[in-house]
Amino acid sequence: MAPEPIDPLRTAHALSDTPAPGDRERWFQLLDRLDPVELTETFLALVGSVSGYDPAPIPISELRRTGRLSFMTLIDGLRAGGLDAPIPTATDVGVSRARAGIPLPALMTAIRHDFTVLWEALTRVADADDAELIVRHTGIVLRTVDEYVGQTQRAYAAERERMREERASVRQGLIASLFQEPLPGGPQLQRIADELDLPVDAPLVVLAAVEEDIAPLRVAVSELERAGGRVFTHHLGDTLVAFARRLELPGSRLEELGRRLLELRIGAMTATEGLAGLGRTAATVRELARVFEPGEDGAMTWNRGWARIAARSLLAAGRPVLSDVHTALAGCGEAERVRLEEAARSYLRTGSIGDSAAELFCHRNTLANRLRRFAELTGVDPTVPEQAARLVVGWA
Repeated sequence: MAPEPIDPLRTAHALSDTPAPGDRERWFQLLDRLDPVELTETFLALVGSVSGYDPAPIPISELRRTGRLSFMTLIDGLRAGGLDAPIPTATDVGVSRARAGIPLPALMTAIRHDFTVLWEALTRVADADDAELIVRHTGIVLRTVDEYVGQTQRAYAAERERMREERASVRQGLIASLFQEPLPGGPQLQRIADELDLPVDAPLVVLAAVEEDIAPLRVAVSELERAGGRVFTHHLGDTLVAFARRLELPGSRLEELGRRLLELRIGAMTATEGLAGLGRTAATVRELARVFEPGEDGAMTWNRGWARIAARSLLAAGRPVLSDVHTALAGCGEAERVRLEEAARSYLRTGSIGDSAAELFCHRNTLANRLRRFAELTGVDPTVPEQAARLVVGWA
């Protein structure tokens, strides 16, 4: 039987805030009973009634994603006795809600529902004998939620200030002109370079994210800027494009953040011509950002994604790349088809009969025979580069 509901705001100052020595095991058992997914759904039911979230100005999938991460963070904080270190999820929420135009009071009301949901869940999973244990942990719960709220509010305020600076400047308009046709030329391009404090022909790192991958890129950009980096952003339709001058700063905080940024699901290329090539590069990077498969991560570079782009373009033009190959292989037995295809895929990956034979644990002659059989059946020889290109694109 659950204990009577406890008002923490009324009792926190009157009762002991120090857990007893024997509390730890039982406290962890209660926390283990909390399901972040269930907590998130309860939170979503509450937040829909908050002014500013009705209707929600951001996708429900984003609310669900950050809600789940928030509750996971809060539960971890309750285990540790509080939240002391920077909280990435709080930064994510503060930045994305500021960008979505959600008023700060609405954001704070929504986030404080985290406490309501968390507290009600704790009392629900507890037994009658746990009442005093929960009271002894009230201070920890309040401090954990307050620190999360505080960090979110600070991230929101910092992002709003950055937005005000953007609006107050003509910079964004000049940046937008770099992605339009005709491209600014001569004096105008130099003016933009001067405004951005960039050499007009300096190589630029260009990144892009789409849909739910936009929020992590935006947070990473904010972290780079707080560390002293200069990153420019522009919305190209439904795509967030970010670009910055390529700098070599070995061992620096910026280098570390740059490496972490490339772990995100983003398209990434270098505009070697500088500002003059930015628009063309951004269009390609945008396509790279769209070819991720579910579960993949890490930057989609040209080397990694060109074949996927080619395959999509051919398919969109009504020209399936490997329909004849699939038809030919379908005439084999299942076991033979699997062996032939894995032999071809391995050879395309290694470019070596010996290496592929070792990879597939077979003799070199066996591997060569399988490749020859593949070519006889399909009319596509994996060992001939001009023909192998079809396989590379079709299997991308």
